[in-house]
Amino acid sequence: MTPLDMSEAPLPELYGINAFSDAVMKQRLPKSIYKAIREVQEGNADLTLEVAEVVANAMKDWAIERGATHYTHWFQPLTGLTAEKHDSFISPTGDGRVMMEFSGKELIKGEPDASSFPSGGLRATFEARGYTAWDTTSPAFLKEDSTGVTLYIPTAFVSYHGEALDKKVPLLRSMEALNRQAMRILHALGNTSSKRVITTVGAEQEYFLVDKGYADKRSDLMLTGRTVFGCLPAKGQEMEDHYFGALKERVSAFMRELNMELWKLGISAKTQHNEVAPNQFEIACIFDTSNVASDTNQLVMETLGRVALRHNLVALLHEKPFAGVNGSGKHNNWSIATDDGINLLEPGENPRQNARFLLFLAAAIRAVDEYAPILRMSAANAGNDHRLGANEAPPAIISIFLGDQLTEVLEELADETKEKHADISSLLETGVATLPKLPKDLTDRNRTSPFAFTGNKFEFRMVPSSESVAGPNVVLNTAMAEILRRFADDLEKAKEPQKLIPLLIAETYRKHKRIIFNGNGYSNEWLAEAERRGLPNITSTVEAIPQIISEASVELFDRHKVFRSEELHSRSEIYLEKYAKQINIEGSISLEMALTEIYPAAMEYIRRLSGSIDALRRVSTSLAVEDHLALLKEVNDTALFLKRGCDKLADAIARARGVSGCEANARAYRELVFPAMQELRLHADKLESLIPRELWPFPSYEELLFRL
Repeated sequence: MTPLDMSEAPLPELYGINAFSDAVMKQRLPKSIYKAIREVQEGNADLTLEVAEVVANAMKDWAIERGATHYTHWFQPLTGLTAEKHDSFISPTGDGRVMMEFSGKELIKGEPDASSFPSGGLRATFEARGYTAWDTTSPAFLKEDSTGVTLYIPTAFVSYHGEALDKKVPLLRSMEALNRQAMRILHALGNTSSKRVITTVGAEQEYFLVDKGYADKRSDLMLTGRTVFGCLPAKGQEMEDHYFGALKERVSAFMRELNMELWKLGISAKTQHNEVAPNQFEIACIFDTSNVASDTNQLVMETLGRVALRHNLVALLHEKPFAGVNGSGKHNNWSIATDDGINLLEPGENPRQNARFLLFLAAAIRAVDEYAPILRMSAANAGNDHRLGANEAPPAIISIFLGDQLTEVLEELADETKEKHADISSLLETGVATLPKLPKDLTDRNRTSPFAFTGNKFEFRMVPSSESVAGPNVVLNTAMAEILRRFADDLEKAKEPQKLIPLLIAETYRKHKRIIFNGNGYSNEWLAEAERRGLPNITSTVEAIPQIISEASVELFDRHKVFRSEELHSRSEIYLEKYAKQINIEGSISLEMALTEIYPAAMEYIRRLSGSIDALRRVSTSLAVEDHLALLKEVNDTALFLKRGCDKLADAIARARGVSGCEANARAYRELVFPAMQELRLHADKLESLIPRELWPFPSYEELLFRL
């Protein structure tokens, strides 16, 4: 069995064979170098060139043994995708031969041409220089395909002047910001054993699978990832028979290979199942540090696409590939833990631990309430505009679900006059927290909540399925760091910090309880109640994106050195441009498909209907043709409406393209092009319900959703 032929190996032998993991480093590096790189990973030391040289040589030898010929710095620019530039290990010797080399300098830093990546004005196009820097905390890995094996090195991507041009740098900065402030809290509470606080993430990835033969016949799927036209078949998801249903054999074969590919990378793919909509599925991985989890999710999305093609399938990651059935999201399960294994969002075994838990819980409540607009921005994209608030995903209003029991605990802490529940002992005793042991499962699950506490973590359920989880976690980490900073300032000044804890919890809850909602987030009553509470309801991406450059956002991120003001403004520009470009593509393909595929099909059916009616009349004038004429009129009228809708959409696109300024341009696409697309779709979908299948120019929803 060759190193790459491990398909029949036991899973423990297979797992992680393509990852330069901690276990591999421990095996291949000298003890002193291994200890040094661990100190770098834990933030206790800077990486030296001497250490990098040894690591690079060991990494190269390991990769070459596995069949690698090239390496690449793998980074995440603001395109929403990953990027890579491949270089071979060969180095000519001068006598017509080559050596296989890989230096510490090549490991630490790369210099890709950055001129064509989005920068949002951080540099001019002619200033092409950008740098990739090795992220020591995320394992290098090997990627296998039909062309060979390549060593991938996770890296950060920055400009010549050090501005972040990617998703990774701000995430690492935010993790460090939270670590600093959380450690201040722990020290104030008397914790002397924990050395570091980390945020952890477990991402649940939803996606659709469709037959490649059908997908290839739809220009909209190929160019936008979603169907801009499509009439629902007689059956959708109303029978509720797909969720957790038996996996089809073809899907099982795909999932088996997907798992194998991920396991070889050391990615802990754990759970897989059918989702609510037909041909919709989910895969979930075990928790990891936020940075590694973000890299892992990018690899999951890439691997989904690659493995699907091997099975003649196409994996759709778009938030709303099909109208009329549920779209896809990504649940971001977020928690905070210490390096010695304490989950700071888990109820403890004694009163002191519960006081700590409730303090961190209160900080999360305040962070989400104060920075809700920025958190909403982190979940905004053109695809999510179709989902949020559509009774299939959380509403666009940020709220927190705690469950009745935990809410009651906080209510009692906040109101000393309230009658205590029989099974809760004294919550406050002479100003000192004497909280009882709390059960770990304090809450039921609430699928309508955007931000739900689920026992020892928060589940942020608004994250777009096609996007990196880095952005939402940057906001969560930084907002939490800010509230912990304020708490730490108070605790460090207090003569008796333990007595201050219940007061901080109570005051925080009283001021920010408006964000707590344990009811049905899909209801109209909640929309009215949220407005009464003063909670922001940001319904579209175009409204959400400018929140990143609000005064509160600039102050927050600058204070914690996560973003400088110019970095925030650049991202606002990039995100607005991306939105406008996306809607422009969707509008353009809608126009093209309507004019060159649907309209000709309608005219052909009109020709056939007219001919059939004329033929009937020639046979006998006594034959009834009124119903046939009514159908002909309906098809003809709808085709006319379609053509007028095309003209209207073409005009809207032209007008939007003429609007200057990033925000104004994005708003023009939202206010002009988007509704014109929706109107055109109504006529196109009606025609699909009238025109015979053999004349319809592209695969139907029935074929896409039920034939796999």
